[in-house]
Amino acid sequence: MTNWQLPLGAAPDATGVAFRLWASDVQKVDVVIMGENRQELASYPLTRDREGYFSGHVGGLQAGAKYMYRLDGDKLRGDPASRFQPEGVHGPSQVVDPAFDWQNSAGWKGIPLNEISLYEVHIGTATPQGTFEAFIEKLPYLKELGITAIEIMPVGDFPGDRNWGYDGVCLYAPARAYGGPTGLKRLIDAAHGQGLAVVQDVVYNHLGPDGNYLRDFSKHYFTADKKTPWGDALDYANPAVRDFFINNALYWTQEYQVDGLRLDATHAILDDTKPHILAEIAARVRESLPEGRYFSLYAEDERNTDWLLKAPSEGGAGLDAVWADDFHHEVRSALAGDNEGYYKDFTGKAEDLAETLAKGWFYTGQTSKFSGKKRGKDASRFDPPHFVYCIQNHDQVGNRPIGDRLSDDIGLDAYRAASGLLLLSPYTPLLFQGQEYAASTPFLFFTDFNEELGKLVTKGRREEFAHFAGFSGDTVPDPQACSTFGKSKLDWTEPEKPGHRETLALYRDLLKLRNILPVLRAPHRANFKAVKIEEDSLAFRLYGAESEGDLLVVVNLKGPLDFKLGQQEINRLPAGRQWEAIITTDDAAYGGNQLLGDVQQMIEAGHITAESPVTYAFQSR
Repeated sequence: MTNWQLPLGAAPDATGVAFRLWASDVQKVDVVIMGENRQELASYPLTRDREGYFSGHVGGLQAGAKYMYRLDGDKLRGDPASRFQPEGVHGPSQVVDPAFDWQNSAGWKGIPLNEISLYEVHIGTATPQGTFEAFIEKLPYLKELGITAIEIMPVGDFPGDRNWGYDGVCLYAPARAYGGPTGLKRLIDAAHGQGLAVVQDVVYNHLGPDGNYLRDFSKHYFTADKKTPWGDALDYANPAVRDFFINNALYWTQEYQVDGLRLDATHAILDDTKPHILAEIAARVRESLPEGRYFSLYAEDERNTDWLLKAPSEGGAGLDAVWADDFHHEVRSALAGDNEGYYKDFTGKAEDLAETLAKGWFYTGQTSKFSGKKRGKDASRFDPPHFVYCIQNHDQVGNRPIGDRLSDDIGLDAYRAASGLLLLSPYTPLLFQGQEYAASTPFLFFTDFNEELGKLVTKGRREEFAHFAGFSGDTVPDPQACSTFGKSKLDWTEPEKPGHRETLALYRDLLKLRNILPVLRAPHRANFKAVKIEEDSLAFRLYGAESEGDLLVVVNLKGPLDFKLGQQEINRLPAGRQWEAIITTDDAAYGGNQLLGDVQQMIEAGHITAESPVTYAFQSR
């Protein structure tokens, strides 16, 4: 860890607390010390510099003190860089001592990208209690499952007690509803103690609509010249705005010891400056890390752009990986038949899915039927770990009208086949909480806004899905209802129930293979091929060193399969070598109808057959 310190907010020291904030449209700022029921105990003027930063030191204060800023003798506002909002985003901020007694993280080196398997979690719904500390109890389960990293949905504090996190307005303050700063640090330290990395999801493209007071400090946080789906874009041409968000990335990296950041909707981060804010975040974060520390930056981006992955020397952002949703869309189209909205762009055909696997994503410049515009760049020069694949995530479940999961919409045989395809591919896999046991609980869209805004959100949500076949306004749950949030909580009795128990066994075995097979631990594009083999079937192969063997994965999406060995290059072996079956997703142990020995007999008979969806994996010996 470097000697970095947060240059904003409230910093306690041996004699008091130093305060610093940017408020370029304000002429006078007083820091007001607050007591119970927001009683004003004392106020102290801060000094303004020519760049609009106010600073000052208040002696005798300690961590735990509550404070607000009075702007030009009028408005009382919390600190934009508050470390904690104990009474919510509209209330006073609290001074927090950033020191923490790290038990497991001091010498922790992280996990390299090629060994990452992500588990996306929403803290509020992952346990009955919905807190950071309650989720610590699930870490041994995740370790046994075989994932290597948890990805925590945004925790910057938000209005009310429930939210996905993408309406955050206090971006430095871990949500009080989840347990605040200490709870999050304990979770991260405990995860490192289990050998699990932690990726924090952050939102640098917008702030939420309720409790966003940045404009009261400076109208220059945003620019009307650029628009996002949420309104005016953040003005990254302004140095103070850049510093605010760069320091937020450093804050999670340094004070919280996270192992990576997932950058939300980077296509909506609009910046014309050089270097781009994403490139500067990446550079500054890496400069802050000690030698040998593994750290990954992930972008969620719908553009299929290779710019995110290119090195800064090539004019790129220099990020490590990007969410590649084309894979998810092809799988849903193939197995669930989705064809509305952006699914118009995906056929689900075996040849298109194979092409997606071969290139990383499907769209590399073709015209989108959905948008009518060309989409994507060829990024096939980047190795597979640089692309994050999933068959479920918070958006793809939660943005469905009733929050249904893939396992709700297709048979378990097809679900197991899709799971095998995901976890045996060379791409970085992401699981969404509960996916590993085919959770029956939905993940719905939920909020806890003020009454007026809440009504607008409910109305808008129902209008959004009015054009979807089979849905009416009454079908879509009310985001503001407590019951909508409650229904989204995982049921931790399910992993022991029939159907769920067998699916969990499959995920454990698939992740075990992923963690032990050399060709999956360090995959390279040059050693990977994917092809269609029959109308509804595909195969891919990872070529390893002679001592390691090759991995052949055969996926049947639907209908009958009769794949004759040796007739296609994808499965030919040199003389003296043979394929050995290592897993079938249709195994009786996983709720299917086969035994591994039956699959081995197919190999010996010279052809692989199936009558329903299944994924087979073979290793050369």
